[in-house]
Amino acid sequence: MSAHEIGLSIRGGTKVYPGTIALKAADFDLHMGAVNVLVGENGAGKSTMMKVIAGVEQLTQGKIIIDDQEVTFRNTDEAVRHGIGIVFQELNLFPNMTVAENIFIAREKTRGGIDIDKATQRSRTRALMAQLEQDIDPDDLVGDLRVGQQQIVEIAKSLAHDARILILDEPTSALSAAEVDILFRVIADLKKRGVGLVYISHRLEELIKIGDYITVLRDGVITGARSMDGVDVDWIVRNMIGESGKDFPKEIHHPFGDEVFRASHISLPGPGGGLAVNDVSLSLRKGEILGVYGLMGAGRSEFLECVIGRHGHATGTVSIDGQPLGEKSVAGRIRRGLALIPEDRKNDGLVQILSIRENMTMSSLARFTKAFHLSLRLEKKTVADFVKRMTIKIASPEHEVSSLSGGNQQKVVIAKALMTDPKVLLMDEPSRGIDIGAKAEVFRVMRQLAADGLGIIFVTSDLDEVISLSDRILVMSNGRITGAFTQQEATNAKLVEASAIGHKKEQTTEEPA
Repeated sequence: MSAHEIGLSIRGGTKVYPGTIALKAADFDLHMGAVNVLVGENGAGKSTMMKVIAGVEQLTQGKIIIDDQEVTFRNTDEAVRHGIGIVFQELNLFPNMTVAENIFIAREKTRGGIDIDKATQRSRTRALMAQLEQDIDPDDLVGDLRVGQQQIVEIAKSLAHDARILILDEPTSALSAAEVDILFRVIADLKKRGVGLVYISHRLEELIKIGDYITVLRDGVITGARSMDGVDVDWIVRNMIGESGKDFPKEIHHPFGDEVFRASHISLPGPGGGLAVNDVSLSLRKGEILGVYGLMGAGRSEFLECVIGRHGHATGTVSIDGQPLGEKSVAGRIRRGLALIPEDRKNDGLVQILSIRENMTMSSLARFTKAFHLSLRLEKKTVADFVKRMTIKIASPEHEVSSLSGGNQQKVVIAKALMTDPKVLLMDEPSRGIDIGAKAEVFRVMRQLAADGLGIIFVTSDLDEVISLSDRILVMSNGRITGAFTQQEATNAKLVEASAIGHKKEQTTEEPA
């Protein structure tokens, strides 16, 4: 097979769900030995198209052609037999099983077709981790790994089955810069072996860097398909949303109020005897957005978890409006005015089988309850108000939240937090897996909330985001604050340098006013 021969095509692909058409007469070509970039806003039809290729869903109309032969995948096993693998954005792993068990689940290595050959599975897993330049033990429980490490395991699972077509849905959304470099090297190696890759991401510069071909979807329709030669961000954005746009909102200038939040000397023991969070102190004023930048493993998420009360053994004090919080539980701290938007919205932010309405009001049912009775009328009215305020695209608030695109699910999580009337909003990677349009909407909401007096602390590994959105920026590395900058002082180079500082560097414990 030549380098860029077409190995799979969709012709006239249409997928109809109750109440919506996810794909409309789509024609798609997948080139072998190349990275086929697929881009579009949340709800544009990207994931639907990939689920069709992977056998998760079947086309309502149209056909799939592989090597000039029409094929039909009634399930994922049939797709796998044709050499198709997929790494979903929402990870598909078993947290109570080991890394090796997850990689070979349903395709276990056996002795004599009866006993599972655990030694071979461990050996193969070690080889895969070496290929991915990761120090992850085959016997580690997946539930004990960070989200970025779990994403590496998901990628290894597809590599283990020697896929000739590999679909990567937001593969770098939870990876550090170093891990992204490793992934790109693995992709380059797969291309040399003739593997056809489909690469979905909202990081447009990343797409231009790695892509060989690009296909743009908007509202289920392909609006652009070509070689990546000569493609720039403006071309992608125009085809995605019909016009050139910018990820970030215009700044809203407003005065800050008094100090609303202070964390003093927060520490959290980490695995192996070290400290995941090491004596971190910071403060926040009303109406201020404080960005916390750092790479995966820097301790940023763990710090937010300490503040919200997820780690009862953490030390240090947290104060709201100058009053130390005695409450140690998450519920107690929510009552005192803290709210957290977690990084992993699927597992930590939403209950997938419940409706949009039930998810949105889950943390604030007391406001709809009188004398032990829940006022459904008030609940529905409030949900409708937040759906409009957050511009959440839904057919009905009674639909399961799992029916929404990733960006709209994220906005439901934010609405759920805002319903608790917080004084301080903690946001962990709020733009992870969100398209350019939804991202701009979320950032506009953040700026407006700050203008209304809410204090916001948000964690991100995106340099452009943290510089564009933050009034002040702190950098964390190895559990400590290693840099503090005003928006005017911050540059990409300064933030990257501070994020690389090791344990021996003196910590900056107080940020500029």
